[in-house]
Amino acid sequence: MQTAALADLGLADGWSYEAIDIEPGDFERQVRSLPGSGFAGVNVTVPHKEAALQLADSAGSAAAAIGAANTLVFEDSSIRAENTDAPGLVEAVGQLGAGTPSLVLGAGGAARAAVWALLGAGAEVSVWNRTADRAEALVAEIGGVAEASPEVAGYDLIVNASAAGLDGGDALAELPLERSGFRPGQTVVDMVYGDTPSSLLAAASAAGAATVDGLEVLVRQGALSLEIWTGRRPSLDVMRAAARG
Repeated sequence: MQTAALADLGLADGWSYEAIDIEPGDFERQVRSLPGSGFAGVNVTVPHKEAALQLADSAGSAAAAIGAANTLVFEDSSIRAENTDAPGLVEAVGQLGAGTPSLVLGAGGAARAAVWALLGAGAEVSVWNRTADRAEALVAEIGGVAEASPEVAGYDLIVNASAAGLDGGDALAELPLERSGFRPGQTVVDMVYGDTPSSLLAAASAAGAATVDGLEVLVRQGALSLEIWTGRRPSLDVMRAAARG
């Protein structure tokens, strides 16, 4: 996706994008070594988003407020943390009405970004997590209300920001959502992505709800990250085609 965008921008001769697997215990050491190898920055994913903010020398307003970063920028011998998950989600969902009843599932870095973004867009946000204490800690810090037993039909927007379904399994088996609760008029977002629609999105779509998959959110946040590093706004169509190809 990022490689296609760099080529489309005419930057492929001077820029490249690669994947690096890092164990949590080696995260800080390896990230701090990257600027010396010519890296301009990195995207950060599970489980490193909170650690990424902690090692940064400075942080953008979104990353600081959310408490997690998905983008690091290497500049002038320092590391700056940014969070494009939040604006990427809002862009993917589209216009939210004031007071939109919303449910965020999860309490990790992606969930923190979703809660912060939706509150900022004017939504009323409830948070569920398998470990209730983590949901309560999240809302105490960022806002919203913790919900132990959410009623699916009561929400106009549902965002799965948990790891449910990450291994390709049935996300609905891990979440407090009844298939019969989905309805027309809802938008359901699953930030977990794969080659086919998740069981969550399939059930929501079958009930007439609008759906947004994790690849669309990935494209949106990835484009914002690439713009931060290069100063150039990439084509969403090019990135989307590459991601879905």
